[in-house]
Amino acid sequence: MLKGKNLLAIHDLSADEVEEILSLAADLKTMQRTGVPHRFLEGKTLGMIFEKSSTRTRVSFEVGMFQLGGSALFLSNRDLQLGRGEPIKDTARVLSRYLDGIMIRTYGHERVLELAEYATIPIINGLTDLLHPCQVLTDLLTIREHKGKDLRRLKMAYVGDGNNMANSYLCGAAKVGMSLTVATPPNYKPDENIFGLAQDDAKLTGATLEWMEDPYKAVEGADVIATDTWASMGQEAEHDERKKIFAPYQVNAELLARADRNAIVMHCLPAYRGEEITEEVLEANAPVIFDEAENRLHTQKAIMVLTMGN
Repeated sequence: MLKGKNLLAIHDLSADEVEEILSLAADLKTMQRTGVPHRFLEGKTLGMIFEKSSTRTRVSFEVGMFQLGGSALFLSNRDLQLGRGEPIKDTARVLSRYLDGIMIRTYGHERVLELAEYATIPIINGLTDLLHPCQVLTDLLTIREHKGKDLRRLKMAYVGDGNNMANSYLCGAAKVGMSLTVATPPNYKPDENIFGLAQDDAKLTGATLEWMEDPYKAVEGADVIATDTWASMGQEAEHDERKKIFAPYQVNAELLARADRNAIVMHCLPAYRGEEITEEVLEANAPVIFDEAENRLHTQKAIMVLTMGN
């Protein structure tokens, strides 16, 4: 269903397409771990545009293309005329003549939208300041592995900054019918438009989505708790101020005491121990968090196969 399409936002996907990605990701993970060849993108080339640096995004996409039989090109601003002012619409039309797909990790979401408008090959959103769809699809796969495939019966809480992760969790929960409560300070809520789109999707799946200020109330009885850094890339100047504002939103033992006794904690990494999460909680949940990190590889391979495959 996704052949030749873009993956810019989870909201753009149907519930069936989300299921298709998660199911294929699980299959590809099994193939990789059991040594079954899965060179579904033999001869294909992915261009990877990085305007924001990354560990997990670069390595998982590059290794994923290699395992699928294709190749990946790392393209920073220093490698492209984008860094010298060439319009992104021209870059899109040129790269479409050379490549089979483009993954971009950038700041403003409008750059991904413009790239997709002018490209004639699939565009994958590796991250923008507004959305992080690949990570949240990965997290849904991880939750299924640890809590079972029926996500409709689960309660999830996200605690921290209403950033691209919070926005994408709202979209992801809405598509799979999962209950999600987002707890942030009042001036750091998720994007209002994204929340509205997710609420529309939730009406179709029975998902329950809500925002509240109180993190302790948000996690009551939760099966899954997620958090993220309080100061994202580009917000370094706000770091000290944000530490004070978000201090009540730290994921620590006291907060976890309100959740279900078998609750799991997730973090997309990098984690700043002692800030959004304590060392104790992170290490106690390391098996889940590093499964989550590994699953970037398998989920993104599924996305590439489904969008770029024959």
